Amino acid sequence: MGVGNKRTLTKTRRHTRDLDQIKADLLVPKHLSQYQDTKSKEDLPGLGRWYCIECAKWYDTEVNLVMHRKGKPHKRRVKSLRDEPYTQKEAEAAAGLGVQVEDPSKATQNEVEMAT
Repeated sequence: MGVGNKRTLTKTRRHTRDLDQIKADLLVPKHLSQYQDTKSKEDLPGLGRWYCIECAKWYDTEVNLVMHRKGKPHKRRVKSLRDEPYTQKEAEAAAGLGVQVEDPSKATQNEVEMAT
């Protein structure tokens, strides 16, 4: 009875922090320190000394971190972090769950018809 879909298992294993979480880490250092405090230093690569904030990854040595920062995946992540994350209102509007605003001129016409 092994794993049914190994691809799904691999994808969830590689999952890092979402862009909105990383954006919060960049804006408020308290979020980053709370996240790093949840991890045990002994279990992290390089005892948790070299951390890339934008990619939410730890590295064994400073050389690996510097090489990572020169690479394409890091640069792509930095570029995607420049965009402003979507708000909850925008997400609801895209899903069709937002508040529908009626045209005020139509509302006054209906009220006039009801009053007479």
